[in-house]
Amino acid sequence: MPEQDKPEVKGFTVQDRRRFSPETGEAREEAAEAGAATERQATEHPASPNESDTQQGALPEINFSTFVISLSTQALMHLGEVASPLSGKVETDIPVAKQMIDILGMLREKTRGNLNPGEDRLMEDILFDLRMKYVEAVKKK
Repeated sequence: MPEQDKPEVKGFTVQDRRRFSPETGEAREEAAEAGAATERQATEHPASPNESDTQQGALPEINFSTFVISLSTQALMHLGEVASPLSGKVETDIPVAKQMIDILGMLREKTRGNLNPGEDRLMEDILFDLRMKYVEAVKKK
């Protein structure tokens, strides 16, 4: 069969859209350009007033470190170290603080060996600090 008579076979193209290079962990140039394009689009087409505040405000990137920090902030709030964002008052709830610290400890055990050095150090430091603050809070009680 001559090449002219063969039907054209259409394939597909795989495009890696991850923001960071899997080899180095560095941000890719394409991701930075795509982020700039998205930012331009957001300024050209602002969100409508009917959209929720979370879509309008810039939320922090969700990754393992921000997740762990959010859990530790909750534990600090229950230890009376940080004011509640809802009431603005410093309130203490030792049993809930202990539960948050135990959740972080469980998370540490379940992720052991799967974290990068920065995440591993963050977990160790946060757990140490929270456990020391918990002991101090129990002594005050």
